[in-house]
Amino acid sequence: MKFQMVHENYNVYDLEKSLKFYETALGLTETRRKEAADGSYIIVYVGDGQSDFELELTWMRDMDRPYNLGDCEFHLAFRADDYEAAHKLHEEMGCICYENPKMGIYFISDPDGYWLEIVPGHEAAEKKV
Repeated sequence: MKFQMVHENYNVYDLEKSLKFYETALGLTETRRKEAADGSYIIVYVGDGQSDFELELTWMRDMDRPYNLGDCEFHLAFRADDYEAAHKLHEEMGCICYENPKMGIYFISDPDGYWLEIVPGHEAAEKKV
């Protein structure tokens, strides 16, 4: 029996703000969308165009406050082919929330407070070893 990862879900408070963030910060674009007939939710899948894996952003009409993410001890990781340029972009966006230079990684936070790990491409990671 085999399993394939297909998507990760994040509930978002402001769908348009989140879509803009993910496109600007990580180059993720909408691949498909599902909307409830009664308008109670919108689900938007975004992808990088390189793999089948998608991030599912779910907006719930009746959510009247930002989501409580607890201690934020979970994250989704992205490999950057140009780590320095990615860091510069995220620094300019003001979304870097934690850096670990010793490990050669950093984290950005999306508009809802979800942490996203940025790791260097394979070549850069091998040079650090």
